[in-house]
Amino acid sequence: MPTRDHRFTVSSRSELLPYLLTLPLGLSRKQAKDLLRFRAVTVTRVHAVRHDTQLESGDVVTIAAGKQVPAASLERHGLKIVYLDDHIVVIDKRAGLLSMGSEGEKERTAHRILNDHLKALTSSPSQQVFIVHRLDRETSGLMIFARSRAIQATLQENWKRITKKYLAIVEGVPANTEGTLRDNLVESKSLRMHRVDRGGELAITHYRVLRKGRDKSLLELTLETGRKNQIRVQLAGLGHPVVGDRKYGATTDPARRLALHSCELTFNHPVSAAPMNFHSRMPTRLIETLA
Repeated sequence: MPTRDHRFTVSSRSELLPYLLTLPLGLSRKQAKDLLRFRAVTVTRVHAVRHDTQLESGDVVTIAAGKQVPAASLERHGLKIVYLDDHIVVIDKRAGLLSMGSEGEKERTAHRILNDHLKALTSSPSQQVFIVHRLDRETSGLMIFARSRAIQATLQENWKRITKKYLAIVEGVPANTEGTLRDNLVESKSLRMHRVDRGGELAITHYRVLRKGRDKSLLELTLETGRKNQIRVQLAGLGHPVVGDRKYGATTDPARRLALHSCELTFNHPVSAAPMNFHSRMPTRLIETLA
């Protein structure tokens, strides 16, 4: 964890405790009270702070290094940091959280939440991360972000060398226990992806059946390409749509979410070239739907 203190400049008059809850640290009310109780919070021009200390515009609030909330507290916002260094960040995203902003959602995204968190940790308002790839809103699991445009470019240029594995629970049981799906995909005006005989972009997905249930199966999927909705469209084309994926033909939704999870990323570090391997377990609520 960085050792620098967190410093925030107050923009308008308020009480200290409510102000702490607005900071991009994901503090709960109890956590904020604990920081005050252990005297980890100071305010310029104030000798002894209390929860009801009145803050004025221009005051600087400091949270002592070592007292900040760890990255795990981000889980309250739908993500957790799996790995962090000066060049990359690997996170585990919860289903329901957008990867990055859209026309309808510009605030609550993994990109924005992570940016705010790193700005607070480094006390640097210029701190930011850069999108390398996306996960669908309803897909959970591992994502990589770059901490500079140069690293972003390096990762994207070498994207085909990064091993990307997913777990999916599908309706029915494929006839073959493993195989490769090759399709040409195009996007319609309604933003839905379709398989076509000619044109479009080639999508390649390798699958393996890991476990069979009564009317569902658990599949491991390895992406060779990275097209929009690739896994979902190709499995629907195979006749086994992802459970919960009503957009592409699923008729069941026992977990009330898409049963698709980004479970593994393997690559060489873009600076050190050291081998990196990250795993994320499929959420229990999805595994339970196999019974």
